[in-house]
Amino acid sequence: MEKRKQMVHKKDKPNPYRGIRMRKWGKWVAEIREPNKRSRIWLGSYSSPVAAARAYDTAVFYLRGPSARLNFPEIIADHQEEGYSPHHDLSAAFIRQKATEVGARVDALQSSNVSSDNSSRTFLNPDLNEFPSPESSDDI
Repeated sequence: MEKRKQMVHKKDKPNPYRGIRMRKWGKWVAEIREPNKRSRIWLGSYSSPVAAARAYDTAVFYLRGPSARLNFPEIIADHQEEGYSPHHDLSAAFIRQKATEVGARVDALQSSNVSSDNSSRTFLNPDLNEFPSPESSDDI
């Protein structure tokens, strides 16, 4: 009975995408199980769930082909079908490399978007030792 409660409680946690999970300290990680094996392919640790999900999508696409269930099917179809070959022997290292490249690129793009949003804001640092003048108080 207690295990059932734990399983139900575990499913209550929101996980926005397939193949990823959030670490206790806030990083998002992606991994995938190799077909017909018990081993997993580690796909990396990312600062955003989108980057981790894109890394997972890349790996699952290479493992299962165009019929794979993806988080972002429209993005994979545009970028990777030309590089996919079902007859090519895909090693875990190759899949890990491709997935981490995509995840790192998405992470970098998202962090640069966040930093550019923050840099576009201008903050005034008033001198706290100075009394405000009537001209400067009208600007606020």
